[in-house]
This record gives sequence, structure tokens and C-alpha cells, in this order.
Amino acid sequence: MDRIDLFRVFIRVVDCGSFVRAADVMSIPKSTVSFAIAELERRVGRRLLNRTTRSVSLTSDGRIFYERCLDVIPQVEDTENLFRQNNPYPKGKIKVDVPGRIGRLVIAPSLPEFFLVYPYVELEMGVSDRNVNLVEEGIDCALRVGELTDSTLIGKRLGYLKLINVVAPSYIIRNGIARVPSDLANHFAINYASPTSGRVQGWVWPEEDGYNSVIMRSQITVNSAEAYIACCLAGLGMIQIPQYDVQHHLESGELVEVMNDFRPEQLPVTLLYPHRKHQSKPLHVFTSWVEPLLKVKLMLDTEHY
Repeated sequence: MDRIDLFRVFIRVVDCGSFVRAADVMSIPKSTVSFAIAELERRVGRRLLNRTTRSVSLTSDGRIFYERCLDVIPQVEDTENLFRQNNPYPKGKIKVDVPGRIGRLVIAPSLPEFFLVYPYVELEMGVSDRNVNLVEEGIDCALRVGELTDSTLIGKRLGYLKLINVVAPSYIIRNGIARVPSDLANHFAINYASPTSGRVQGWVWPEEDGYNSVIMRSQITVNSAEAYIACCLAGLGMIQIPQYDVQHHLESGELVEVMNDFRPEQLPVTLLYPHRKHQSKPLHVFTSWVEPLLKVKLMLDTEHY
């Protein structure tokens, strides 16, 4: 294992906080990780990591060395690629993570166009609604919808996702139409429970001093977007949903928008990166391709940042 590979292993161990987790992420034996750290410490003549039975942490020397490694590795990679900058066919593997429906309905159907232009880029795309740890799982880029909680990541805001209130015509025939928030007490919603916390989301509407919300009457609660939309199409109640998710149902007349003047707050859409300062060429071409795709397909509001 050469010196730069030792640096890469060291960075991954620090990011994961564990030899075992680092080995899993890098798909190498734990013994290889242990040897790499021991060899690196031998070469630099300093103890870089404090080891316990459950985790590892940086020593004071290790923290200085870690920051230097974050600078050195991108410089080495840039030097290696010095004469490949004009190569129209970047080559390499990238790992991204996107929300379930966006991955299935927006990104996946458009990927043939991407691979037609970049045939030597390999993409590992996680498609789920769980919040993954970019650093621990070795993810190069993730798409997030909603407010961010991890301040250690680098984020690029793409715009805001427009949410609307919709219902099936069959529901209106049976129950009438809601026009203002005071009408909500006489109506049913399809409740949506977070698949991670189980918490039911309230019905949200704007007021003069912000937004208000209430848990509405409901005959059914679901925890997936597919079931949420399906129950709405069946006339079981109203839902609040990103406009792109139901646009074709609106155009066909299967759903109609209600309470147009009382839409819920728009959700920020952000591309997230680990704390690395460097983007590989494959990652750069992918993000350059996916950004305009998402802005159009998700019907993002890009004017009110």
C-alpha cells in the first residue's frame, strides 16, 4: 500500500470513528486497515489515533495530520489528472443517495441520456427516504429535501419545492370543497406518518405571522408517498404534496387543487457533499447534469433563495 493509500485509509477511519466501519465502507479486511494505520504511525513517528474497544479518536498530532491529509490528497489527484482535464470521457465510480420517488420518477428515467454522454462513469445510487451518513457510508453526494440538521456538510441549495393541496373529484362530490382553513374541521385528510419517527404530520397553512398546522380528521394513515397519493386518488381525503409528484394527475383531472391561497411552506432542496474540498471529475459531471434536471422536473422555485 503506497503512502497516499495510507492517507486515504486514515481519513476513512477518522470519518467513521471505527476500524471495522472503515473496512466495511472501503470493502477491505479489517486487518488491512489496522496494518495501514500502524504503518502510517510508524512512518510519521507519532501516535495519530486514540483507540478504545468501541471507537477511535484523534490525538492532537493526529488532528494536525488529518487536516493536512485533506489538503494533500486532492492535490495528488489533481496532479495525476493533469493531462486528462480535456478528456471528454471521465472515468470512475461515484456513490450518491437520493429520496425514493425522486430517484425512481425523475433521475432513473433520465440516466440513459447521462450515460450516453459519459459512458465510463459508474453510478451507485441509493434510493431511499432514510437519512444516510455521507461520511460513514462513503457517499460522494446526497440530495436532501427539507431543512438541514448536519452543519458539518457542504450544501448547495438548488431551489424550493412547491407544495399544493389536492383532492379527488369523487371526494368533493361526497364532502364538498374546502376553500379556507376554517373549513378544515368539516373535512378529512389522509394522514402521513414519518417512516423513521412515526410522527404524523399536521395540515399546514400560512397565516400573517407564519404558518399554522393541525392534525386533521382521517380514516387512514400511511407512511409512503405512493400510498399517500393512491389513497387520495381513491377519494379518501385531501393531501399536501409536492406539485411535481401529482402534476400528471392534475393534468388528467384525476386530482384537483384546492385552497390555492393556503399552500404549505415550500421545502428547500439541497445537494450535500462531505467536508472534502475536492470533487472528482465523474462527480462534477454528474452534479452538473443532475442540477438542471432537478430544477425542471421538480418544478423548483429558484427565485426566492
